[in-house]
Order: sequence, then C-alpha cells, then structure tokens
Amino acid sequence: MGGARARGPAKPGFDRVIKGDAREVLDRLPKQSVHLAVTSPPYNVKIPYLGYQDDLPPDAYLAWLREVWRSLYRVLVPGGRFVLNVAPTSIRDFRPIHHDLSRDLRELGYIMRTEIVWYKQTMGRRTAWGSWKSPSNPHIVPSWEYVLVFSKGQWKLPGDPATVDITAREFEKFSDGFWAIPPERRRQGHPAPFPEELIERIVKFYSYRGNVVLDMFGGTGTVAAVARRLGRHYLHIDTSSEYCALATERVRAAVPPADAWIPPPDGHPARRRRSEGAPTPDQRSRRVGRRSATDLASEGTSAFTVA
Repeated sequence: MGGARARGPAKPGFDRVIKGDAREVLDRLPKQSVHLAVTSPPYNVKIPYLGYQDDLPPDAYLAWLREVWRSLYRVLVPGGRFVLNVAPTSIRDFRPIHHDLSRDLRELGYIMRTEIVWYKQTMGRRTAWGSWKSPSNPHIVPSWEYVLVFSKGQWKLPGDPATVDITAREFEKFSDGFWAIPPERRRQGHPAPFPEELIERIVKFYSYRGNVVLDMFGGTGTVAAVARRLGRHYLHIDTSSEYCALATERVRAAVPPADAWIPPPDGHPARRRRSEGAPTPDQRSRRVGRRSATDLASEGTSAFTVA
C-alpha cells in the first residue's frame, strides 16, 4: 500500500494559505470539494490568540460556530469527515462544551461516528488539587481532550484502494480510541498548536492520498503541513497574518511523497486588498474576495495582495 502514484494538477482553490474569516472563506469554496476537515476552534476561555478575541458570550460563541459548521457541511463530499478537537473548559466553572458542539453538529445533519480520548499526559504540571487529600472539594483536572469525529450523509468515504497509505500496524493502533500523545512543546508563537503525531493519525486513518484536507482555524499550519507531507491537498484558513505567515513557511518545508504533486503555497498568505474594503487587522472578522475559489484559482493571485 502507499505505492500508487497520486500525481496530478493542483486542486483549484486549494493548496493555499488564506487569511480570512472561516465562514466567509468556506462560503466561497466549491461545494462537495473537501474530503477531511480537521480543526480545533477557539475555546472561548480568553486564550491569547492573534487576530481573535477569545471571549464571546457563550450563546453567541455557539451560534457563531454553528454557522461555521453549516458552511463546512456544504463543502464536504458525501461521506466526508469532520474531526473536531475540543477540551472541557475550566474546573470551577466546568462547561462540557463538547456536548454542546456535538449536539449542534448532529442537529445540522452530521453523523457522529465516534469520539477519541486524546490523553495529553500533562498531570506532572498540575497545581489545582482543590481540597488536598480530602473529599471536601477535590478537583479532577482534565489531562485529556476529545477528538470528535463526524461524517456527512453517509459512513463510507469513496476512494481508490491503491491510494491508501496506512499500514496494518498503524490501523490496529489508531483504531483504539485512547490516544496517548504528548502535547506540542514547540509553540512557534501559538498558544495551543496541534502535535504533528495527532494530525498524522487522523489524516492517515480518515483520508486517502490525493484527498483535500482543510483546517478553517488553521493557526500555525500543523494540519496543512502534515497533509502536504502525507500527499494530500490542503487548505489553511486563519484570521491572523502572523499565523498565516508561519503556516506558509511550515507548509513549504513539508516535503510531499516523491510520487505526489502537492504544490507549496505561493509564499505569502493571500488576503484582500485594502482598496477593496477589507477590514483592518484589529477587527475580529476578516473577509476574502467575493468571487468563488475556482475563479480565484484561475486568476492566480490577481485578486489578492500579499501579506
């Protein structure tokens, strides 16, 4: 397995790093064009992300994400997968946000396939014991996060068996839903980056070589970089110029398999011209051009300026 040639032309509108609002970029993408989406949204717990203020009112936060999930559903192919990483938030004011998100996604029509427990092995750094050695008020400190897995419309994702690149040993290991993977220590300017091992497992388990992999809250580009290195097409979206610049560097450095044609990004994150009325970097929501992704791809970068 893994020996089939996956070479071909660049996917129109993909293999790019785009600075923009997640929902607005998704709304410009061709429908049924993405095979796998992997993301971790802002957790709404005042994490200091660049380009986003992580403190919406809870109902507004969920409503905002529902619209993103709705836009994503349109661009997934039948059987396309959505893998959502989310953690329980806080200890004293515990909010099971994973329950809220899975409910909303199921109500939008997604099929919930499973949930994976990502054990982060971070207990050595804990300090919040609550009532020490007493049942008075002890605290359980989450040393895990959830990886929730959904499909669009059907369980099976059609694909060429010759483009499967997961080994039998990997398949057995990854199909156990308890994944002990240390968190990423090299932050690269981001407060909560994915470890590459986590994304490698998801990409190989849930997609074929040559598929399109999307991260709409892309951060510093782990998903896009791993996707390219594993012979998948990619699309990275984020509102931060700084994160997009870092992502561009990472994706360019990720070497795809020799028999796969997965081009690097153009070198700079694409964004709208100021003269076209794009909001300033200080504003939370950023826009991309109003033409379709296929139109933008056919025009090269003429509709954009570089960051």
